[in-house]
Amino acid sequence: MTKLSDRKQAGSTTLRLPPMGFGAAHLGGLYHRVSGEVAHATMKAAWDGGIRHFDTAPYYGRGLSEHRVGDFLIDCPRDEFVLTTKVGRYFKRPADPRTFDRTPWGGGLNMEIVWDYSYDGVMRSYEQSLLRLGLDSVDALLIHDPEASLHTEDHPARMKEMSESGIKALEELKRSGQIKAIGMGLNAADSLDTIAPLVPLDFCIVAMPYTLLDQSALKTGLKRCIDENISVIIGAPYASGILATGPGPNARYRYGIAEPDIQEKTRRIQAVAATHGVSLQAAALQFPLAHPAVVSVIPGGARPEEVTANIGYLEEAIPAGFWSDLRSEGLIDPEAPTPA
Repeated sequence: MTKLSDRKQAGSTTLRLPPMGFGAAHLGGLYHRVSGEVAHATMKAAWDGGIRHFDTAPYYGRGLSEHRVGDFLIDCPRDEFVLTTKVGRYFKRPADPRTFDRTPWGGGLNMEIVWDYSYDGVMRSYEQSLLRLGLDSVDALLIHDPEASLHTEDHPARMKEMSESGIKALEELKRSGQIKAIGMGLNAADSLDTIAPLVPLDFCIVAMPYTLLDQSALKTGLKRCIDENISVIIGAPYASGILATGPGPNARYRYGIAEPDIQEKTRRIQAVAATHGVSLQAAALQFPLAHPAVVSVIPGGARPEEVTANIGYLEEAIPAGFWSDLRSEGLIDPEAPTPA
């Protein structure tokens, strides 16, 4: 049985991660604001339940998530938790905060994003993060959202900036002991093959390419991670929603409403789970952890009960017959590793 007290090494670094962490994007107010009281209670539920890895980013709530995370962790023993955040964006005050559009953060801060993957940009982002967190250290920094879909015509120049300038800042921070590892946060499967190789990495957080619904990166990007000793954290084990809620008219997949084929595949997986007395959520959380490159999953949570439920799903017993039935019905890649 997987235990929260277990630890796996990230790449060849001194960073050691538990099998499940807490993804703090929702504390930034994705779609709607999360109050300070609820955010603190959610963090407390994670801590009390044994979670010791917390992942945030400047982008989450345009700074608000880092405030929420730091507000709780500032009173926790620093040597008992792992904290990761990201670089690639820093903030400036908008021209008119009263009319500023915070989309997609319904509860975010009025801060305007400046994309910057340069040496100075990375250092500025890092310093701003420490100030928001109220802490004097983080354990690792990740290059955030370097994918072409977010940068359009600016993408080539920004990737050149990242690979020739920004990476030098991260390597300097690692050499000096300010961080233990360098990572990258990605969303698309092909990015593991096209963008991740641009800089030397210790680990990646991947949001969608390897879930119970999609193993498209199994023989490509994830194989490269094994070959090059790059550890992987699965950042959206519920595939942005549908594997937590189950199928339905409002079920989300890849951050939008799930298409009919995804709804049907989820129904079929859920039906197999029901015959084995397995919850869909437990299957979704535990499946990626069987892959040899994967060291952790970091589901999010906007309320204490969601975090408590996730801890229970991680520890839920799943019979081997469930995985073999998924494989025989063609619902997972036949070569995908499954939990023992």
